Amino acid sequence: MRIAGSMVFILLLFILTAILVKVKMDQDHFFSITMATIWFINMFGAVLQGSLFGLVGNGQAVAGIFSGIAMLLSNIFETDSDSSALGYFITPCVATLLTLCCYLPCTSRFTQLHLENVSTKTTMKKPSANSSELVKVKLNHFDNGFDDIGETEACKKLNELKQEPTEKSTVPQVFKKIWVMALCVTCVFAVTLSVFPAITINTKPSGLFDGKDNIFVPVCSFIVFNVMDWIGRSLTSRLQWPSMKSHSFPFFVVLWVVFIPALMLCNIQPRFYLPVFFNHDMAYIIIMSLFAMTNGYFACLSMSYAPQLVRPKDAETAGALMTFFLALGLSLGAGRSHRLTLLLSHYPTNINKFQITIILRLRYTFPLFSSLYLVHS
Repeated sequence: MRIAGSMVFILLLFILTAILVKVKMDQDHFFSITMATIWFINMFGAVLQGSLFGLVGNGQAVAGIFSGIAMLLSNIFETDSDSSALGYFITPCVATLLTLCCYLPCTSRFTQLHLENVSTKTTMKKPSANSSELVKVKLNHFDNGFDDIGETEACKKLNELKQEPTEKSTVPQVFKKIWVMALCVTCVFAVTLSVFPAITINTKPSGLFDGKDNIFVPVCSFIVFNVMDWIGRSLTSRLQWPSMKSHSFPFFVVLWVVFIPALMLCNIQPRFYLPVFFNHDMAYIIIMSLFAMTNGYFACLSMSYAPQLVRPKDAETAGALMTFFLALGLSLGAGRSHRLTLLLSHYPTNINKFQITIILRLRYTFPLFSSLYLVHS
């Protein structure tokens, strides 16, 4: 009910925003209403993603790819702002409706019984346990013929299960076990939002895309970022290094801050204070690719490690706490991006408000207050 209700409210808010595109009103008022709806959409999005980050992580990166393609097509065909905004808002309406239609059948009793039957058949087809896993027992006062190999280990596991407390751990107790991963995910997203997209959107082409400003930013800043971010997230299913108990993991996350000055030294205009060190487009693409891939890798690794550090019954609390610290990182990064922009120029450059809000809404839907609600629910 919580998942379906959240998707219904998100769909209604998307439809409302799409309708308002055709309503004549002041641009500032429209922008304020849009930001308000984004806040509520993010709130319900946090309810959806609080305990499902592993499932939606790749989808989040793919959504960013679609938003970058939408921005590219809008620039190529030079569509007016109203039509462009309407297309941006209708697309998530269709996507949310399809998601809801796919989810509702999964909640039916028929589907659940079918999945249970498939799971049972799969389990029955598995080979039986070998003799080392069997415990010596007596049937009608006769031994079963197997040695008592593994008997001690089985008894130990049973005793451990009996000694475990049945109630869930408190939030502070869970936080003591996952605080390193919580700080890591905060650092990752704080760094990401500090420079992307507030600073990277102002990068000017010099080399491969010289004179093609309308193509350079959507392709090299957004599509490249989201594709490499998706690759980084997918990489965690095959490679998990450093391990969750390794001291080098937080070290690499802190070292990752080096991408902030690296991107700021690219050809971002206008600028008055810092020199341009990486002037060529290829240098910017390489830096952006490494930045995006490590962002997806470290973020997904942090979120997947945290529930493994606690008992299974505390995994949901750990996931909610990680969502809160993820949102905290987004908030810190968004707040710091304005100051980093001022390090380059006297004033922040003008940004297409509609395009940026849509891109951020499609990619990051983890608000701070909703995460707090998940922790306490």
